[in-house]
Amino acid sequence: MSTLPSSPTTGPLRVDLLTREYPPHVYGGAGVHVAELSAVLRRHVDVRVRCFDGPRTGADTAPGVTGYAVPAELAGANAALGTFGVDLAMAHDAAGADVLHSHTWYANLAGHLGGLLHGTPHVVTAHSLEPLRPWKAEQLGGGYALSSWAERTAYLGAAGVVAVSAGMRADILRVYPELDPDRVHVVHNGIDLAGWRRPAPGDPEAERVVRELGIDPERPAVVFVGRITRQKGLPYLLRAAARLPREVQVVLCAGAPDTEELMAEVRGLVADLRRARGGSGGADVAGPGGAGAEAGVVWIEQMLPRPDLVAVLAASTVFVCPSVYEPLGIVNLEAMAVGLPVVGTATGGIPEVVDDGVTGALVPIEQADDGTGTPLDPDRFVADLAGALERVLADPARAAAMGEAGRRRAEELFSWDAVGERTLEVYRRVLAG
Repeated sequence: MSTLPSSPTTGPLRVDLLTREYPPHVYGGAGVHVAELSAVLRRHVDVRVRCFDGPRTGADTAPGVTGYAVPAELAGANAALGTFGVDLAMAHDAAGADVLHSHTWYANLAGHLGGLLHGTPHVVTAHSLEPLRPWKAEQLGGGYALSSWAERTAYLGAAGVVAVSAGMRADILRVYPELDPDRVHVVHNGIDLAGWRRPAPGDPEAERVVRELGIDPERPAVVFVGRITRQKGLPYLLRAAARLPREVQVVLCAGAPDTEELMAEVRGLVADLRRARGGSGGADVAGPGGAGAEAGVVWIEQMLPRPDLVAVLAASTVFVCPSVYEPLGIVNLEAMAVGLPVVGTATGGIPEVVDDGVTGALVPIEQADDGTGTPLDPDRFVADLAGALERVLADPARAAAMGEAGRRRAEELFSWDAVGERTLEVYRRVLAG
């Protein structure tokens, strides 16, 4: 990598990364992004990470990481107010940084206020946009108005905005037309290629893991990985799966629901799918011999350690991403790195990851422009999703070739070294004024 200027004060440049998620508390793609980005940036600059979920301790804690808990006075308040309490502490502690770099609305206000307070340029990475996730009102109530205000304020005041895809950049400029387009830069998400690699054929540990989870590695399988949130489109997948041949397993690595109502909807759809496939319709999670095993529907609700998730991916035939809103989709990169073809919705940044017909298939979708991303014709979307999956499943040799092409694409375009270099270039630009 080319060099960055030193700090205007002394020593190497200091970058404070502000984030809700950081290991061991990682819930989605933004947390993975910050963990990997911080590791590659540490080779070149002084990185401090400021995150939520309380202090980090133990031998595995990375250097320069400070975790914050919600102030006791706000413990029972609306979640958005608790978030702002953490943001105020982060903004105060960011004194001395040369660049503040925030991720998601949870930390955007910390970056904005810290930048104003200390005269430090603030960079925002856009992993999603609050106006395009109106269903968050179900989760946050009136706090959704606060999260939207915090995001908008931070974006309009930022020295630089990083979009994780060209599709996301277009969304940012559409949602916030006051932004100067020259301040919005595309830096794709990356993938840890060494950590996401297919196990050797016949690996006994990988086979033990999948069998204990109730997956038959000898049968074809469609696998989904994601939180239970409206944007991930899981209900559409469950309806599409009812059209697949019964010998095809449906593996759902899905948990952390946004709301109890959404969880209840998913449980009902899983039970319906199991009954349609000849099972008892029980909503148990993964385990050999249960309702999932008998109907070929395996629901893994807990978050799996990476080696176990890699084993699940490697035992599957095709990865599916039925999202109605997806700025890029790190899960797609992870599946490609393990050598799986990806069937994904042709929305957001997914077409920049999945090469249609080469590394998988893109499912067309016409969407409402009210911010929800809801398919205008949900029945057609479900049918097209099922058809794309059936075509990939029907030709195992072609599916394997697509998976190999996906691994090559991940290696060539989405390494974290490349992401780190492009991020450093954004820092150079904002420091140059």
